[in-house]
Amino acid sequence: MYIQRYLTSTIKRAMTSFPVVLVTGARQTGKTTLLRTEFGESHEYISLERPDIRNRALADPVGFFAQYTRPLILDEIQYAPELLHYIKELIEPERKPGWWLLTGSQNFSLMQGVSQTLAGRVAVLTLDPLSVRERLRQAQVTPETMLERVFTAAPRTAGNGEGPTVNLAEWLLQGGFPEPCLTKQADRRLWFSGYVQTYLERDVRDLTQVSDLGAFSRFLMLVAARTGNLLNMADLAGEIGISAPTVKRWLSVLETSQLIYLLQPYYKNFGKRIRKSPKLYVLDPGLATFLLGLHSWEAVLQGPSLGPLIETAVVTEWLKLFRQQGEQPHVYYWQSGAGKEVDLIIERDGRLYGIEVKATATPTAQHGSALKRWLELADSNTRGALACNVDRPQTLRPDIKAVPWHLGG
Repeated sequence: MYIQRYLTSTIKRAMTSFPVVLVTGARQTGKTTLLRTEFGESHEYISLERPDIRNRALADPVGFFAQYTRPLILDEIQYAPELLHYIKELIEPERKPGWWLLTGSQNFSLMQGVSQTLAGRVAVLTLDPLSVRERLRQAQVTPETMLERVFTAAPRTAGNGEGPTVNLAEWLLQGGFPEPCLTKQADRRLWFSGYVQTYLERDVRDLTQVSDLGAFSRFLMLVAARTGNLLNMADLAGEIGISAPTVKRWLSVLETSQLIYLLQPYYKNFGKRIRKSPKLYVLDPGLATFLLGLHSWEAVLQGPSLGPLIETAVVTEWLKLFRQQGEQPHVYYWQSGAGKEVDLIIERDGRLYGIEVKATATPTAQHGSALKRWLELADSNTRGALACNVDRPQTLRPDIKAVPWHLGG
């Protein structure tokens, strides 16, 4: 089953001005499927994952590219980054917009090659796992429209609760990777087990020369256990029995591979911020619950990880909203000296939007106490909302609404 991805419109927009468009992202997010489905009629498809094709291309790059007269899709370019130099030479005479569509799972060598070789010629876009809105096949909206709906529109127009919805526990278990999310017959445990094993074997070994896969497996589970929490590298190193520099290197690999996101603290002084460590989020909740050993609705909804998991779901939905537009979002968290915390702060056009996340389905004004304190400390150019497990928006205070945890509806 194919669902048109919101990134498609951004790719088409980039193709009007850039000769090269590179679509990156974690493995199995649907990069190849997107490009072949949406652009297969106009572009010739070449998979560099195939050793025979890759070897031919590397042995004679000039002759290899000369045999193609149509625009090209080069899949898995990270296997042959040396070709970027020849692509640059082929671009220069005419700089035809949209002629080269590349895919690649982000890694250090690929991105270094792209930045050094194709600077000014390439648009780099990220395809994340499916968002809730994509899963529900809802119309794409801009960040401005969504911010208006969530923070400004009256509850009766911000969402009426009559459209399709997604079950929280189901989303936390399945996540947004297309195959386990869309294929009814897919075995979730087998799929994620294979995903983790393949990732260990193909990506991590190549990037970090991991010699102790057992230690790295424990590291992955501990990372999942800390989703939605402050990052403490010394604590991680101590629990696994490895050095702090090794933890830092492994985290960097996960971040570059688009499997985790490190949310930085807000840098302005609202009540003298005391935290400087980022908060860690696994970018797909289905992967997080699998690594935590959670395989049923009861285990998710009744377990101690529910709060951090729903926070993970909320933060990652907002990240996807911006990255689907080709933007790197300005997002943060905030914690006061007294320990009050706003889970997500979005900075947009000179205005701040604060979101506090709660797992409750019965929100009260007290649930927004930290948000209320933040609004008091910040200037008047701010908005606040409580994201929780409700079906439709409702007013908690004159300046705070409770809204559904997802961006659907």
